[in-house]
Formats: sequence, C-alpha cells, structure tokens
Amino acid sequence: MSKQKGNIGVTTENIFPIIKKFLYSDHEIFLRELISNAVDATQKLKTYASVGEFKSELGDLTIQVKLDKKTITISDKGVGMTAEEIEKYINQIAFSSANDFLDKYKNDANSIIGHFGLGFYSSFMVSKKVEIITKSFKDDAIAMKWSCDGSPEYTLEETIKYDRGTDIILYIDDENQDFLEKSRIEGLLKKYCRFLPVPIAFGKKSEWKDGKSVETEEDNIINETNPLWTRKPAELTDEDYKKFYQDLYPFSEEPLFWIHLNVDYPFNLTGILYFPKIKNNIELQRNKIQLYCNQVYVTDSVEGIVPEFLTLLHGVIDSPDIPLNVSRSYLQSDSNVKKISSHITKKVADKLEELFKNERIQFEEKWDSLSLFVEYGMLTDEKFYERAAKFALLRNIQKKYFTFEEYKMLIESNQTDKDGNLIYLYTSNKEEQHSYIAAAESKGYDVLLMDGQLDVHFVGRLEQKFEKSRFVRVDSDVIENIIKKSDNKEVTLSEEERNALVDTFKAAIPAIEKTDFIVGFEHLGENANPITITQNEFMRRMTEMSAMQGGFNFYGEMPTSYNVTVNLDFPAVKKVQEDKENSGGIVKQMVDLALLSSGLLKGQALSDFVKRNIEMI
Repeated sequence: MSKQKGNIGVTTENIFPIIKKFLYSDHEIFLRELISNAVDATQKLKTYASVGEFKSELGDLTIQVKLDKKTITISDKGVGMTAEEIEKYINQIAFSSANDFLDKYKNDANSIIGHFGLGFYSSFMVSKKVEIITKSFKDDAIAMKWSCDGSPEYTLEETIKYDRGTDIILYIDDENQDFLEKSRIEGLLKKYCRFLPVPIAFGKKSEWKDGKSVETEEDNIINETNPLWTRKPAELTDEDYKKFYQDLYPFSEEPLFWIHLNVDYPFNLTGILYFPKIKNNIELQRNKIQLYCNQVYVTDSVEGIVPEFLTLLHGVIDSPDIPLNVSRSYLQSDSNVKKISSHITKKVADKLEELFKNERIQFEEKWDSLSLFVEYGMLTDEKFYERAAKFALLRNIQKKYFTFEEYKMLIESNQTDKDGNLIYLYTSNKEEQHSYIAAAESKGYDVLLMDGQLDVHFVGRLEQKFEKSRFVRVDSDVIENIIKKSDNKEVTLSEEERNALVDTFKAAIPAIEKTDFIVGFEHLGENANPITITQNEFMRRMTEMSAMQGGFNFYGEMPTSYNVTVNLDFPAVKKVQEDKENSGGIVKQMVDLALLSSGLLKGQALSDFVKRNIEMI
C-alpha cells in the first residue's frame, strides 16, 4: 500500500494536550500500559496456538525493553497488527460525552485511561513522537509502520519487518529525559512488571571478570513469570511462603502466618495475605498490600478493595475483576469490589478461628501481635466483630488468656456490684498503677491488662456489646467504690467541718499546671489507705480519645482533674480531725505518699519529700 495519512478519530479537538496535561502526575504509568499491551498480544498468540489457529513455532516470546540516547523501544513477538487492526485499535479513540470530559475527569487521571482505552496513548505523556512497527501473525501479513508526532495527524505505510509482533518506539521529549536513564526504567520495571506472566528483558546480565563488570550475551530477565500466588498451595512449603515474604519486604521480621486466596466464583481472586508482627503503630503498617490485575501491578493503596482494618496485613491480591486503572468512584460503586472485600474478611476470620480452635497455645503466643489487628477489625467492621467474638482474647496481668465468655465466667461471681453490673477491672500500666492493682487483688478481684494503642476505644465497644457490664480502670476510684457491694457508710461531717478539712488537705497539695484536685471523704475502714488519688473513668477516656484523634477538643483543652479521697477511718486522719492546726506535717506526708503512689509527685515536691524522709531517718 502507499503511504497513508489521516486524522485520529476523536470527538474532542485535540486529545494530546489533554493527555499531557491531565495525566502528567501519573506519567510513569506509560511503561506499565505499553508492556501490559505487549503481554496481552503475547498471551493472545499462545491462546491461538493452543486452539490450533496458529500452527507455527512460538519460539522465544521474551518482551524486550531497550534504551538509547533518544528513544525507548518496547518489542514483543505476539499477534501483531494488520493495517485494518491499526485503524480499529489505534486510530479510533471512542469518546462519549465529550463536552463534559474535562470537568468530569480532570482530577482523576486513571479514570481517563480506564474509561477510554487510552493505554497506548499514555505514551504521548513522555514522547514527542511515537512509532509502531508491526507485523501480524496471520499468513501473508504485510508489515506496517504507524507514526504520530503528538497531533491528531498520523501516517501509515508498509515497511520491512521479518518477525511477527510489534515494536513501539518512543521519542522522549525534552521534559522527560529522566526516562532515558537506565536506573529510572529499572525502577519502573521492578515496580510495575515484577510478576508479569511473560519474560521481560531489559539489557544483558553482567558478570565480574578481571576486576570489572562485563556484559554477557544472556538477557537480563527482570520478572518472575510464575509468582507464588499463581501456584497451588499443595505445591508450596512454609519456606516458599517465607522466602516470598522476604522478597516482597526485605529485612522484615518473619510473618506470623498467611492465607493463600484462590477464588474463581462469583469473581476471580488470587493472592497471599501475611499477618506481620504488628508493632504498636498503625500508620507505619499501611500500604503494604500490593494490588495486581493479571499479574500487572496496580497500586499499594488498597483502601476500598479490602476493609480498612485489613490494610494492616501485608502481601498481594490479584484480580482481573478489578481494572488496571482503579478510581475511587469505581471502587465505591462496583459490586465485584464489594464482594471481594467481604470474601477477604471472611477468609481472614476463618483462618483466625481455625488457628484458635486447632492451635490455641500458639494462637495465644501470637496474640500480642494479633490483638491490634483484631481490635481494629472489631471496632470498624460489624460482621468481623460477630466472627471475632468467638476467638478474641482478653489477657490479665498474670498473662493468662481468656475468651470473652471464659472471662465472664471467671469474674461474675465476685465482680458483680450491688446493682447487678459486672465490672471488668483493667490496668493500662502494671508498674505505674501497681498500688491500685494490689488494692483490687486484696479483695480477690482479677485485673485485665489493656495497654494497647486502641484499647481506650475497644473497652467502649465491649461495653456496648456486653450486657450490664462496665470496664473500669483500677485507678479511677477507690476499689470500694468501683465495685460497690453495699451502700457506703454515710459521711456525717457538717458543712463547716467538711470545708475545714478540705482546706487542710488542699493546702498540702502542690500546684501542678493544668491540674485540679477535688477533695472528698469516705469511710473505707482502718486498713485502707489514708488518701487515694484517682481519675474519673469517663473524663480520662474522653481526654485520651482527644489526644488520639482530635475529635474531642473540648475535653482535650480542659484541665486534668483528680479525685482525692480521704479515708475518715484511718487513725492518722482521725487525729487530723481532732487537731487540724497541728497536723500540717502528717497531712503533707499522707498527701505526698498518695501523689507518689499515683505518679504525680515530681520536681521540687518530690525533692522536698525525699529530703523530709531522710531527716526523719
């Protein structure tokens, strides 16, 4: 045929400025798109060969990526194209609703490509000219050359090409010269093409010879064509899974365990999800799951595809039912994505329940790493809560583990108050709250350790779920008031006596910035501490939530408030009542001991306390 000229069939005035402008932030994806096309062409040829429509030798199907000073060339030995196919697949870009095109897609570059089949045209984000040299696998096919300089005009002419397949030649523009650097292309190939199912060669392998690196004749294959998640679990060993994890996340600790996903109905999904040893920081764990579409890397931002709490997992998921170009609007509306999300949640819950039932000792040993993940799921996903309630564990300060039902049975006979409420005592710091724990244990009560990052939210969730139950930290009140077995003995101080005692004890409390102390009186028995300093459970929780998420600014800006409970039955307190004017020393000593016990005695007040006690010795 003679040289043909024509205009690319688009219904907008000029596609190329739009591509360059609105896809610029994602311009590196051109390499992914072009290599994905090359893989598709190669896979199609394999399919034709398998059904007898292509009878010649397949030969070496390696895709070649080559650089020189001005161009990048991507070459495949797949099906190639005829002149008619170039006209159909390259020259006709089917746009609809052209008038609202810019408004609708200007903030969503991936949607432009995904909705309008612009994979090939993404090459113009980095190129001033693009050439296609192609020869169809069909008998007696004529090789064709297509060329376009970034305007709607193109040329199409016959050329000489001896092998079937397609070469895409990109003449890189001045603004994108970094794509002509070997290290840049190596990085992109590793990111997007690491697990593609067709071998991809970039340059030649090197070996060390005579004190220098020498290039060999062997192709440098950059991808693993048969990654672990595409293989059957029965073929794989634990070491295979661990090695793959190390390949994905070098220098990481060994994972706790993993789930191999393999679903073909009602959607296609494969992958391997690993449970990492989670540290006490959620944010650092995100963006570790890699999403693939037919082994082509898409993103590591999988929110919307998996539930939020599962973004703490590591690994890969691969589904052809999620398109290469994922947009937020697509994820929110697509039914397959919602089904995939639900299925992954179910598989994770199944795995955890199986481990709990069959290997409880090992499950308990791993619980410290699992607890953050499970609590996060129970807080954010109602269906997961229902499943996890069977295997979620509570741990007490003796490091014994209990299911929710087991722990209820342990404490309900002794920790039910006079109103029929079951009280779950907990500590967030065994060392700092030791005296309060000791007071609880002296009454035969059990104390949970809840020192995790999410526990302040988690106890609120459990209170919503457990009937007639409250979670109370051991230092939120004197233990007699936390679990009231009967009404306390009434305090019979007159208003004048009460005010005088309040003044006496308040005078002994050192000033602490943004801190209030409220003095109160109780009859707690001669053996209870003379003074106990506590912090109201509700106010403390609100303050902690404010610090974590900023949604309770009202509480975060309020001064910290402590209750100072004076035990009127303690002998020394009785002496103070009898002789307030000469009791300053003993009041100061009792107050400082209470402050010391609660971690509030600091600075000058602590130094004075130490000096005073040394003098007493």
